[in-house]
Amino acid sequence: MPTTVREYTGSIRDTVKSFWHGLSITLSYLVRRPITVQYPDRTTLPVRDMLPPRYRGFLEVDASICTGCQACERACPISCIQISLEKDPQNPKQRVVTQFDIDEAKCMFCGLCVEPCPTGSIQHTREFEGSQADLRNLVIRWSDPLHPFPVYKVDKAAEYLPRVELGTLVRAKLAARAWDAPGPRFLPPEPPAAPAAPAAGDATPAKP
Repeated sequence: MPTTVREYTGSIRDTVKSFWHGLSITLSYLVRRPITVQYPDRTTLPVRDMLPPRYRGFLEVDASICTGCQACERACPISCIQISLEKDPQNPKQRVVTQFDIDEAKCMFCGLCVEPCPTGSIQHTREFEGSQADLRNLVIRWSDPLHPFPVYKVDKAAEYLPRVELGTLVRAKLAARAWDAPGPRFLPPEPPAAPAAPAAGDATPAKP
């Protein structure tokens, strides 16, 4: 009997002790300075600078060192990268990239496209803010038929060109809304329009 009473009172004591321990932590915040971060205009640093170095944000393509090998397109498991190459009309020996589209709305930021790139042309940035009213506006076009860029010829004896700071190019496109155009060729087509109703007197007889 004494053992049972001791266990019962001990359970009550432990409950009150744990309850007071948790409540004391909660009450201590009543006398502390608020630590709420007023995003995005009152942060000590830009949010992108506070993210981890290996954070996977929007993809960025440095056209100056792109070899047009299409390794990133083949590595993408969901086909959100579309690349087209053609011969330069002025120099048949030179190939140019006429299409390099990345659907950021479809991208799952796995990084599989970054690994096989031989020059590091395509990289993840720390940019993550890209709210758009239309998902088609999240298709970033790094090249188009009117402004193609020549492929970079890799010379094993030479070093790669120094690339710009990560995030600079994609921030410029976000600011300029450079892709606010109709959807790319690889987006699913719109559903066909419903057939028009037959005019009065044009009804075809039903088949027997």
